[in-house]
Amino acid sequence: MRTGSHDDQLTARFERDAVPLIAELYRHAFKLTRDHADAEDLLQETAVKAYAAFGSFREGTNLVGWLYRIMHNTHISAYRRQQHRPTLQFTDEFSDGQLLAANHSSAAPGSTEDVVLAGAADPAIVAAMRALPEKYRTAVYYADVEGRKFREIAELIDVPIGTVMSRLHRGRTQLRAVLSEVAKDRGYPLPEAA
Repeated sequence: MRTGSHDDQLTARFERDAVPLIAELYRHAFKLTRDHADAEDLLQETAVKAYAAFGSFREGTNLVGWLYRIMHNTHISAYRRQQHRPTLQFTDEFSDGQLLAANHSSAAPGSTEDVVLAGAADPAIVAAMRALPEKYRTAVYYADVEGRKFREIAELIDVPIGTVMSRLHRGRTQLRAVLSEVAKDRGYPLPEAA
């Protein structure tokens, strides 16, 4: 019982003392990342790490400095991971070797939907995907084209699940904005919310 009480007190203290300061660190996060979405992701990761380690924070010391150090270290770690990760390039051109490998690996035909979608590379969709920033494009590709789950995507691109969810939401929102005009031009009715 005491453990739950201690955890509740720790959570209350974190919400009271640290949460308001994390929001104030946005300016510093933006200076580090130079991108609003990346700054929000960095703040989110900082908050998660700070909450997980809050039991080790000594009350009475510099909380802002402690949070800033977590943010700075998180940013450096993410930067280093990014440097070591190969870049993904999406293309509509395939080499002969890639086509041959695809033909051999697809001995059993997929569902009718898979066959139709594979042959229906709409240039408007390809252009909209290419227009997305790489981090959003990657999340959308893995989730909506390959059908992967958040956890799988997080492991593939080495980011937290919350970051995957955020990037996927932003990518889909940008795609929806671009493709809604294409849909209207082609005569597809859209709900008012789209």
